[in-house]
Amino acid sequence: MTRADLVVLGALADASNLALLVRLGDDEGPLAIYKPIGGERPLWDFPDGSLAAREVAAHLISATGGWDVVPETVLRDGPQGPGSVQRWVGDPQTLPEYVVDLVMPDSIPAGWLAVLRGEDERGNPVVVVHEDTPLVRGVAAFDAVINNSDRKGSHLIREGDRLRGFDHGVSLHQDDKLRTVLWGFAGQPLSAPDLTRITAVRDALNNPASALRHDLAPLLTADEVTALEARCAALLEQAAYPMPSGEWPAIPWPPL
Repeated sequence: MTRADLVVLGALADASNLALLVRLGDDEGPLAIYKPIGGERPLWDFPDGSLAAREVAAHLISATGGWDVVPETVLRDGPQGPGSVQRWVGDPQTLPEYVVDLVMPDSIPAGWLAVLRGEDERGNPVVVVHEDTPLVRGVAAFDAVINNSDRKGSHLIREGDRLRGFDHGVSLHQDDKLRTVLWGFAGQPLSAPDLTRITAVRDALNNPASALRHDLAPLLTADEVTALEARCAALLEQAAYPMPSGEWPAIPWPPL
C-alpha cells in the first residue's frame, strides 16, 4: 500500500471527485482506489486539509476503536500527486449485496427498519430501509463518532463476515453535520461493544502520547480533533445513537 507502484486502470465515472481504480505493483497485484488531492473539488465546509486526509483519518479511528469498518487506507504519492490509497473491497464486475434499499411500502424485508417515506419519479410511494444487525449498528455508531455526512447505502459492502464502509472524505467536521441513511437506530441505546469502541477512541484522544493523536495531527485541524473528542464524550454520556439535527439535512441522496 505504501511502496508499490500504482498502475492506473481507469476512473470511477460516477465519483464526484477524481477516483482512480489502480493495481498495486504488477499484473497480479491487488486493486485499490487512489484519490489524488489534486482532483478534489473545493468544499466550503473544509477550508483546511483535504478529503484524502479525512479518508485516512477515518481508517485510523476505525482501527483504534476496533470497528474494522474502513479498509486499509494510506496517504502517499502517486502518478497524479499525493492522495489517499484504499484497498479495494469486492469484485468490480459484480454488484454488491446492499444492506440499504429503496422498496415499496408493502415490500419491507422482515427485520429491516424504515427510515424515510417518499415518492419516486412517477409519484409512487417508496421507503428507504436498512438492515438491523450488529454490523450495521456498529457502522452507525462509527459514523456518529466521525460525524459522517455522506453515508449512502452504496458506501457499504460485505466482505466475508465483515461490513466494510468507504468514501469518508466528507466527515470529521468541526460542526455537527451527521447525515446518513442509517437513522433506524436514532435514539436507541448503543451496544456494549460500541460503547467499548468509542471509549477506546476517547482514551486515545485523551492521551497526548497516543499513536492516534500523533497520526491525526497532520490530517485534521486541532479544532477538528477537539470536536472528535467531544463527540466521543457526548456519545458515552448519552449511551445512545444521536437524533437527526434540524439544522442539517438528515439523509444524503440517493440512498444507493
